[in-house]
Amino acid sequence: MKLSSLSANEKPFIGVRRADGIVNVNAAIPGLPTDVGALLQSPAYDAQQLADVVERTAVSSLLRDDEVRFRPVIPAPGKLLCLGLNYVDHAAESAHRAPEYPVVFGRYPTSLVGHGEPLVLPSVSTHFDYEAELGVVIGKTCRKVSREQALEHVAGYTLLNDGSIRDYQMRTHQWTIGKNVDATGALGPELVTADELPAGAKGLVLRGILNGTIMQEANTSDMIFGVADAIAILSEVMTLEVGDMIATGTPGGVGFVRNPPVFMKPGDVFEVQVERVGTLRNHVVAEGPGPLKGSAL
Repeated sequence: MKLSSLSANEKPFIGVRRADGIVNVNAAIPGLPTDVGALLQSPAYDAQQLADVVERTAVSSLLRDDEVRFRPVIPAPGKLLCLGLNYVDHAAESAHRAPEYPVVFGRYPTSLVGHGEPLVLPSVSTHFDYEAELGVVIGKTCRKVSREQALEHVAGYTLLNDGSIRDYQMRTHQWTIGKNVDATGALGPELVTADELPAGAKGLVLRGILNGTIMQEANTSDMIFGVADAIAILSEVMTLEVGDMIATGTPGGVGFVRNPPVFMKPGDVFEVQVERVGTLRNHVVAEGPGPLKGSAL
Protein backbone atom coordinates (compact mmCIF):
# COMPACT_ATOMS: atom_id res chain seq x y z
CA MET A 1 0.00 0.00 0.00
CA LYS A 2 0.96 3.62 -0.53
CA LEU A 3 -0.32 5.85 2.27
CA SER A 4 -0.13 9.63 2.46
CA SER A 5 -0.99 12.41 4.92
CA LEU A 6 -3.15 14.83 2.96
CA SER A 7 -5.53 17.73 3.34
CA ALA A 8 -8.29 19.24 1.22
CA ASN A 9 -10.19 22.40 2.08
CA GLU A 10 -8.00 22.61 5.21
CA LYS A 11 -9.29 19.24 6.43
CA PRO A 12 -6.62 16.58 7.08
CA PHE A 13 -7.07 12.95 6.09
CA ILE A 14 -5.19 9.83 5.09
CA GLY A 15 -5.04 8.89 1.44
CA VAL A 16 -4.24 5.53 -0.09
CA ARG A 17 -3.12 5.52 -3.69
CA ARG A 18 -4.89 3.35 -6.19
CA ALA A 19 -3.89 3.01 -9.84
CA ASP A 20 -6.72 5.35 -10.84
CA GLY A 21 -6.61 7.88 -8.00
CA ILE A 22 -6.41 8.52 -4.25
CA VAL A 23 -8.88 7.07 -1.74
CA ASN A 24 -9.85 9.16 1.29
CA VAL A 25 -10.01 6.34 3.83
CA ASN A 26 -11.24 8.62 6.63
CA ALA A 27 -14.44 9.13 4.68
CA ALA A 28 -15.11 5.39 4.91
CA ILE A 29 -13.77 4.63 8.41
CA PRO A 30 -15.05 7.07 11.06
CA GLY A 31 -12.69 7.78 13.92
CA LEU A 32 -9.54 6.85 12.03
CA PRO A 33 -6.51 9.11 12.71
CA THR A 34 -5.91 11.73 10.05
CA ASP A 35 -2.17 11.30 9.48
CA VAL A 36 -0.02 8.29 8.73
CA GLY A 37 2.16 8.60 11.83
CA ALA A 38 -0.85 8.58 14.13
CA LEU A 39 -2.39 5.74 12.15
CA LEU A 40 0.65 3.51 12.66
CA GLN A 41 0.43 4.14 16.40
CA SER A 42 -3.31 3.52 16.60
CA PRO A 43 -4.94 0.24 17.64
CA ALA A 44 -7.46 1.04 14.90
CA TYR A 45 -4.81 0.41 12.23
CA ASP A 46 -5.90 -2.63 10.27
CA ALA A 47 -4.09 -3.03 6.96
CA GLN A 48 -6.62 -5.51 5.63
CA GLN A 49 -9.51 -3.19 6.46
CA LEU A 50 -7.77 -0.36 4.59
CA ALA A 51 -7.15 -2.63 1.61
CA ASP A 52 -10.83 -3.61 1.53
CA VAL A 53 -11.91 0.05 1.64
CA VAL A 54 -9.51 0.94 -1.15
CA GLU A 55 -10.74 -1.91 -3.33
CA ARG A 56 -14.44 -1.11 -3.01
CA THR A 57 -14.26 2.70 -3.28
CA ALA A 58 -16.17 3.94 -6.31
CA VAL A 59 -14.23 5.66 -9.06
CA SER A 60 -16.44 8.72 -8.61
CA SER A 61 -15.07 9.17 -5.07
CA LEU A 62 -11.39 9.12 -6.03
CA LEU A 63 -9.27 12.24 -5.72
CA ARG A 64 -6.60 13.54 -8.08
CA ASP A 65 -3.21 14.73 -6.89
CA ASP A 66 -4.10 18.30 -7.87
CA GLU A 67 -7.15 18.20 -5.60
CA VAL A 68 -5.16 17.60 -2.41
CA ARG A 69 -2.28 19.10 -0.46
CA PHE A 70 0.47 16.72 0.60
CA ARG A 71 1.65 17.11 4.17
CA PRO A 72 4.87 15.47 5.39
CA VAL A 73 3.91 11.79 5.34
CA ILE A 74 4.84 11.52 9.04
CA PRO A 75 4.01 15.08 10.13
CA ALA A 76 5.62 14.91 13.57
CA PRO A 77 7.95 11.94 14.01
CA GLY A 78 9.05 11.45 17.61
CA LYS A 79 12.55 10.97 16.26
CA LEU A 80 13.95 11.64 12.81
CA LEU A 81 17.48 10.25 12.96
CA CYS A 82 19.63 11.14 9.97
CA LEU A 83 22.72 9.19 8.89
CA GLY A 84 25.53 11.35 7.58
CA LEU A 85 28.23 10.20 5.15
CA ASN A 86 26.46 6.87 4.57
CA TYR A 87 27.60 6.49 0.95
CA VAL A 88 31.33 6.11 0.27
CA ASP A 89 31.31 8.60 -2.62
CA HIS A 90 29.64 11.30 -0.52
CA ALA A 91 32.07 10.79 2.35
CA ALA A 92 34.95 11.09 -0.10
CA GLU A 93 33.66 14.23 -1.81
CA SER A 94 33.13 15.80 1.64
CA ALA A 95 36.77 15.05 2.57
CA HIS A 96 35.82 12.49 5.22
CA ARG A 97 36.81 8.88 5.61
CA ALA A 98 33.98 6.38 5.35
CA PRO A 99 32.63 6.08 8.91
CA GLU A 100 33.18 2.94 10.94
CA TYR A 101 30.16 3.83 13.09
CA PRO A 102 27.14 5.78 11.82
CA VAL A 103 27.27 9.56 11.91
CA VAL A 104 23.89 10.49 13.42
CA PHE A 105 22.11 13.84 13.78
CA GLY A 106 18.51 14.87 14.36
CA ARG A 107 16.02 16.68 12.19
CA TYR A 108 12.83 18.25 13.53
CA PRO A 109 9.28 18.72 12.18
CA THR A 110 9.40 22.50 11.67
CA SER A 111 12.16 21.97 9.09
CA LEU A 112 9.95 19.79 6.87
CA VAL A 113 7.34 20.37 4.20
CA GLY A 114 5.31 17.95 2.10
CA HIS A 115 5.50 16.96 -1.54
CA GLY A 116 4.65 19.87 -3.84
CA GLU A 117 5.07 22.46 -1.10
CA PRO A 118 7.73 25.19 -1.35
CA LEU A 119 11.16 24.83 0.15
CA VAL A 120 12.18 28.17 1.61
CA LEU A 121 15.58 29.76 0.99
CA PRO A 122 16.20 31.63 4.26
CA SER A 123 17.05 35.31 4.14
CA VAL A 124 20.25 34.67 6.14
CA SER A 125 21.96 32.47 3.53
CA THR A 126 22.36 31.60 -0.14
CA HIS A 127 24.03 28.23 0.55
CA PHE A 128 20.94 26.02 0.18
CA ASP A 129 22.02 22.50 -0.81
CA TYR A 130 20.03 19.41 -1.75
CA GLU A 131 20.35 15.82 -0.46
CA ALA A 132 18.26 13.01 -1.96
CA GLU A 133 17.59 10.22 0.54
CA LEU A 134 15.54 7.14 1.29
CA GLY A 135 13.60 7.30 4.55
CA VAL A 136 12.67 4.38 6.81
CA VAL A 137 9.57 4.46 9.04
CA ILE A 138 9.46 2.30 12.16
CA GLY A 139 6.27 0.26 12.50
CA LYS A 140 7.03 -1.78 15.63
CA THR A 141 8.78 -0.55 18.76
CA CYS A 142 12.21 -2.07 19.32
CA ARG A 143 15.22 -1.90 21.63
CA LYS A 144 18.41 -3.92 21.19
CA VAL A 145 17.02 -5.71 18.16
CA SER A 146 19.34 -7.94 16.13
CA ARG A 147 20.23 -7.26 12.50
CA GLU A 148 18.46 -10.50 11.60
CA GLN A 149 15.19 -9.28 13.13
CA ALA A 150 15.52 -5.56 12.46
CA LEU A 151 13.50 -5.46 9.23
CA GLU A 152 10.51 -6.94 11.04
CA HIS A 153 10.18 -3.54 12.71
CA VAL A 154 9.88 -1.50 9.49
CA ALA A 155 6.45 -0.16 8.49
CA GLY A 156 7.67 1.13 5.15
CA TYR A 157 9.76 3.58 3.20
CA THR A 158 9.47 7.13 1.96
CA LEU A 159 11.63 9.91 0.46
CA LEU A 160 13.47 12.80 2.01
CA ASN A 161 15.28 15.87 0.78
CA ASP A 162 17.63 16.58 3.66
CA GLY A 163 18.01 20.19 2.53
CA SER A 164 21.03 21.81 4.17
CA ILE A 165 22.06 25.40 4.76
CA ARG A 166 25.75 24.69 4.37
CA ASP A 167 27.33 27.82 5.82
CA TYR A 168 25.32 27.40 9.01
CA GLN A 169 26.02 23.66 9.06
CA MET A 170 29.76 24.30 8.94
CA ARG A 171 29.79 26.93 11.68
CA THR A 172 29.88 24.25 14.39
CA HIS A 173 31.20 20.71 14.84
CA GLN A 174 27.58 19.56 15.17
CA TRP A 175 25.45 19.84 12.01
CA THR A 176 22.08 20.36 13.70
CA ILE A 177 21.67 24.09 13.07
CA GLY A 178 22.24 23.84 9.32
CA LYS A 179 19.90 20.87 9.00
CA ASN A 180 16.90 22.39 10.79
CA VAL A 181 16.20 25.77 9.25
CA ASP A 182 12.43 26.14 8.84
CA ALA A 183 10.92 24.62 5.69
CA THR A 184 14.25 23.60 4.14
CA GLY A 185 13.60 19.83 3.97
CA ALA A 186 10.87 17.74 2.39
CA LEU A 187 9.31 14.42 3.33
CA GLY A 188 6.95 12.21 1.32
CA PRO A 189 4.92 11.97 -0.74
CA GLU A 190 3.89 8.51 0.49
CA LEU A 191 4.75 5.68 2.83
CA VAL A 192 5.24 2.57 0.70
CA THR A 193 4.67 -0.41 2.95
CA ALA A 194 7.61 -2.77 3.37
CA ASP A 195 5.83 -5.70 1.70
CA GLU A 196 5.91 -3.84 -1.63
CA LEU A 197 9.71 -3.52 -1.75
CA PRO A 198 12.78 -5.75 -1.51
CA ALA A 199 13.97 -6.55 2.00
CA GLY A 200 15.67 -3.48 3.41
CA ALA A 201 14.75 -1.59 0.22
CA LYS A 202 18.00 -2.89 -1.29
CA GLY A 203 18.86 -2.68 -4.96
CA LEU A 204 16.80 0.42 -5.79
CA VAL A 205 18.06 3.29 -7.93
CA LEU A 206 18.12 6.65 -6.11
CA ARG A 207 18.38 9.97 -7.95
CA GLY A 208 18.49 13.64 -7.02
CA ILE A 209 17.38 15.85 -9.92
CA LEU A 210 17.74 19.63 -10.05
CA ASN A 211 15.76 21.42 -12.75
CA GLY A 212 15.65 18.25 -14.83
CA THR A 213 19.39 17.47 -14.54
CA ILE A 214 20.49 14.38 -12.62
CA MET A 215 22.89 15.58 -9.92
CA GLN A 216 22.97 12.45 -7.76
CA GLU A 217 22.58 8.81 -8.76
CA ALA A 218 23.28 5.69 -6.72
CA ASN A 219 21.83 2.39 -5.63
CA THR A 220 20.47 1.80 -2.15
CA SER A 221 22.73 -1.25 -1.96
CA ASP A 222 25.66 1.20 -1.89
CA MET A 223 24.86 2.39 1.64
CA ILE A 224 27.63 1.78 4.15
CA PHE A 225 25.09 0.99 6.86
CA GLY A 226 21.99 -0.61 5.38
CA VAL A 227 18.53 -0.42 6.90
CA ALA A 228 18.94 -3.50 9.11
CA ASP A 229 22.37 -2.32 10.29
CA ALA A 230 21.05 1.15 11.13
CA ILE A 231 18.09 -0.15 13.13
CA ALA A 232 20.23 -2.63 15.05
CA ILE A 233 22.95 -0.08 15.86
CA LEU A 234 20.56 2.72 16.87
CA SER A 235 18.40 0.42 18.96
CA GLU A 236 21.47 -0.58 20.98
CA VAL A 237 21.23 2.76 22.77
CA MET A 238 17.67 4.03 22.32
CA THR A 239 14.14 2.77 21.90
CA LEU A 240 12.88 3.16 18.36
CA GLU A 241 9.16 3.81 18.58
CA VAL A 242 6.34 3.46 16.07
CA GLY A 243 6.43 6.43 13.71
CA ASP A 244 10.10 7.21 14.30
CA MET A 245 12.16 7.64 11.16
CA ILE A 246 15.67 7.02 9.90
CA ALA A 247 17.01 9.01 6.95
CA THR A 248 19.60 6.75 5.35
CA GLY A 249 21.97 9.35 3.93
CA THR A 250 22.69 10.88 0.56
CA PRO A 251 25.06 9.77 -2.23
CA GLY A 252 27.69 11.85 -3.96
CA GLY A 253 26.88 14.81 -6.17
CA VAL A 254 25.74 17.40 -3.64
CA GLY A 255 26.11 21.05 -4.55
CA PHE A 256 28.63 22.48 -2.13
CA VAL A 257 31.52 20.30 -3.37
CA ARG A 258 31.03 21.13 -7.03
CA ASN A 259 33.27 23.62 -8.85
CA PRO A 260 31.69 26.09 -8.91
CA PRO A 261 29.27 25.21 -6.09
CA VAL A 262 25.64 24.64 -7.04
CA PHE A 263 23.12 25.92 -4.52
CA MET A 264 19.36 25.98 -4.90
CA LYS A 265 17.74 29.34 -5.56
CA PRO A 266 14.19 30.66 -5.92
CA GLY A 267 12.48 29.13 -8.95
CA ASP A 268 14.49 25.90 -8.83
CA VAL A 269 12.79 22.49 -8.64
CA PHE A 270 14.40 19.54 -6.90
CA GLU A 271 13.20 15.96 -7.16
CA VAL A 272 14.10 12.91 -5.10
CA GLN A 273 13.39 9.67 -6.93
CA VAL A 274 13.73 6.14 -5.66
CA GLU A 275 12.73 3.24 -7.84
CA ARG A 276 9.36 1.74 -6.76
CA VAL A 277 8.99 4.33 -3.98
CA GLY A 278 8.09 7.37 -6.04
CA THR A 279 9.08 10.99 -6.63
CA LEU A 280 9.26 13.81 -4.10
CA ARG A 281 9.15 17.17 -5.90
CA ASN A 282 9.48 20.65 -4.44
CA HIS A 283 10.13 24.14 -5.76
CA VAL A 284 12.19 26.80 -4.01
CA VAL A 285 10.98 30.22 -2.92
CA ALA A 286 12.66 33.08 -1.08
CA GLU A 287 11.77 33.68 2.55
CA GLY A 288 9.23 36.46 2.95
CA PRO A 289 9.22 39.19 5.60
CA GLY A 290 6.82 37.43 8.00
CA PRO A 291 6.97 34.16 9.96
CA LEU A 292 6.48 30.90 8.11
CA LYS A 293 3.06 29.34 8.62
CA GLY A 294 2.09 25.71 8.51
CA SER A 295 5.38 24.39 7.13
CA ALA A 296 4.97 21.02 8.79
CA LEU A 297 1.20 20.80 9.22
